[in-house]
Amino acid sequence: MAVADSLQSRARANPRRVTAVLSAIGYVLVIGAFTPYAPFPSISDAAVILLGDAIAAVNSLALVSILVGVRYIKRGEVAKHRTAMLTAFALILVFLVMYLLKVGGGFEKSILASGVVYYAYLAMLAIHILLSALAVPVVLHAVVLGLTHSPAELRDTSHARVGRIAVAAWSLSLFLGIVTYLLLNHVYMWEKRGHAALLVLAVGPSIRAFVARGSDDE
Repeated sequence: MAVADSLQSRARANPRRVTAVLSAIGYVLVIGAFTPYAPFPSISDAAVILLGDAIAAVNSLALVSILVGVRYIKRGEVAKHRTAMLTAFALILVFLVMYLLKVGGGFEKSILASGVVYYAYLAMLAIHILLSALAVPVVLHAVVLGLTHSPAELRDTSHARVGRIAVAAWSLSLFLGIVTYLLLNHVYMWEKRGHAALLVLAVGPSIRAFVARGSDDE
């Protein structure tokens, strides 16, 4: 108990430092997980497909939790707002575990679409990945402040301002992730590709295909 109190006290006194450390740890873990040295177990094609569906469901619940949390805080229902946002945060952690397992141990999917739809899909996927990465520090900062300060104390912090940025980036990222999932799995379908090596190359096969198509058109 004393250890927990000490950690909370330090986080309360240095929320930005704690946010920076947690963000750095998160980035290192995710990027490291997509290197050849990551000890991911190989999973079956059926497991990859199942995890893809589960991830979409978790992300949908997280998006709903965020929107509900926003509605609660606008009504002044702080306790319910806190519960909704922490639920969304917990769901994102669940998503992260499943995503790393799916991409690290399985195969990639390439959408069977062409023309405007294909390029729109690529753009949405790229924005989704970028916002997911950029949202990490602002989401963590809002969570750290929320967990270490009382509602009255939060009024004197940047929680509300940071929270609005976090909600905007987080919600759009989740929404685009759900849209690209639907396009890939239920509208245009997909073909199987190789394994991913790095998180930053998660859309690599699609980008390479884009370049190849451009070359074929010349």
